[in-house]
Amino acid sequence: MEALLGKARNMCPYLHKTSPATLRSLSTSTSMQQSVSAGGSAMSNLQITARRCPVMGKALSVQGARSGNAALNGVFGGTRGYHAKVPRANLHTSSSKEAQAVERPAERRQQPAPYSRPAGNAATASAATGHALTGAPPPPNAARFDYEGFYGNELDKKHKDKSYRYFNNINRLAQEFPRAHMSGRDEKVDVWCSNDYLGMGRNPQVLKKMHETLDLYGSGAGGTRNISGHNQHAVGLENACAKLHAKEAALVFSSCYVANDATLATLGSKLPNCVILSDSMNHASMIQGIRHSGAKKVVFKHNDVVDLEDKLAALPSDVPKIIAFESVYSMCGSIGPIEEICDLAEKYGAITFLDEVHAVGMYGPNGAGVAEHLDYDVYANGGNTRGTVQDRIDIITGTLGKAYGCVGGYIAGSSKLVDTIRSLAPGFIFTTSLPPATMAGAQTAIEYQMAYQGDRRLQQLHTRAVKASLEERDIPVMPNPSHIIPVLVGNAEVAKKASDLLLEKHQIYVQAINYPTVPVGQERLRITPTPGHVKEFRAHLVQALDSVWNELGIKRTSDWAKEGGFIGVGEQNPTAVQPLWTDSQLGLDDVARELSSGDGAHGVLERVLDNEVRQTRQAVAAAA
Repeated sequence: MEALLGKARNMCPYLHKTSPATLRSLSTSTSMQQSVSAGGSAMSNLQITARRCPVMGKALSVQGARSGNAALNGVFGGTRGYHAKVPRANLHTSSSKEAQAVERPAERRQQPAPYSRPAGNAATASAATGHALTGAPPPPNAARFDYEGFYGNELDKKHKDKSYRYFNNINRLAQEFPRAHMSGRDEKVDVWCSNDYLGMGRNPQVLKKMHETLDLYGSGAGGTRNISGHNQHAVGLENACAKLHAKEAALVFSSCYVANDATLATLGSKLPNCVILSDSMNHASMIQGIRHSGAKKVVFKHNDVVDLEDKLAALPSDVPKIIAFESVYSMCGSIGPIEEICDLAEKYGAITFLDEVHAVGMYGPNGAGVAEHLDYDVYANGGNTRGTVQDRIDIITGTLGKAYGCVGGYIAGSSKLVDTIRSLAPGFIFTTSLPPATMAGAQTAIEYQMAYQGDRRLQQLHTRAVKASLEERDIPVMPNPSHIIPVLVGNAEVAKKASDLLLEKHQIYVQAINYPTVPVGQERLRITPTPGHVKEFRAHLVQALDSVWNELGIKRTSDWAKEGGFIGVGEQNPTAVQPLWTDSQLGLDDVARELSSGDGAHGVLERVLDNEVRQTRQAVAAAA
């Protein structure tokens, strides 16, 4: 071999400049560009390079013509391969990593590509033209997916089961709360289903702060928290959230849906072999977060601590466990057994994840939620909060978009927990920060409600008054200890008709709630009184509901009782449900004495409400 190379190097300028080691490497390596030789084996890089030689190129062309090998003939066949411009080999550099379009040899085209036309058609076309098939294959004839048809079928299902959702054009009026107008400003309606529970969306202090911040800092944050979206407003709001719940730190998100999803997904995916135990009635944001985490999920019966303990006891003690649950379940108004769940978490080495979305601003002397409310006197009197129910909760999530009247969500917990979510959660890292005006307004709302209890007390009194009036009319209110008033209908189509009739005939907006928000057969109207729903609004609502129930023939409480009762409505010998806000906390200690005056419970409550309304208006005026 060495002797042959020595003679060839004297004759060939290329070989004369190339070392034996390089030639040996070329002869033993192949190219992806031309991979088939005359014998059907892979061509070496030396053979490919030789095609550019004036002597060897012609020799290879002759050999290729004899054997019918297009690869040896050159790209276009015959001696044309020699005359065509071919890039010179870069023997002493690394190969290019760029993608290259390469003409495949004829032998390699005999196998049809996936989704190509039948081989018979290609063979016929090739025979007719007398040339090998070249270029891209023709477009496939296979049937394509009908995307629009799929969308239509999914929507048809929603229409058929009466769960299709219609949005009403409701424009809440800040100066006429709780009034709103529809598409036309003269189409006024009373809103009875808003989650702006305390009317903070029109609070003078909040609006003033937002206007000032908007004028000074503009409409948007300018980016994510990592890129120009971190500012004094975010710092102040997070400090306020942490202080509200007496936690070390807090983190603000674009919504509490995102906060729940991002936090559970991050913890569930990072904690090794994590198991998340979830209440069966948890919000969709928590369910989605658990799903995104990839962690094992164990569902326990709603508010059933016995079932929860059974499931905890079945898990290894050294496995990380998260118990995810809510304080106020917004569609039925039930309250989670927070203290009992804390006991189980400590017993079985789990951490607690409490969603206080429908409770922040509404319960507790500072408005921190149900966990604070359970130790009302301790927090109201400035006592030692160590070991309280709220202190025992590991992670609290809340919203800025309901009782606080703004938008956004947050988590509160230990500094390390919050920093972990801040550093790892995509839902926080890659989302544009809330606008400065929004964060400033939310902070003002939190601080206002921490200092003033009048709004939530008045809301609770209005809730009691509405529940009492509906029960007098035999309208089926699902019993619960919270501020939610779910009115049972039990049929999706009828619930939609009731909602439409209230709006069209009585100018009252109450949204129908159906599947998947609630189970099929448990459809309802969800009513949420606010401090602004004074006596005139309440009287109008009760009269309208009574009329709609008569017109549509909807079951009343007595009708459900004849059937044995259903989800708390019409059940025999039910356990009395006591409101979470006690008479003492609402300042109703003297009500029992006043009842002897002959006015009755309703008359006494109305006098209390009138007094609360006056005090609230005075507080709002002073704040402005």
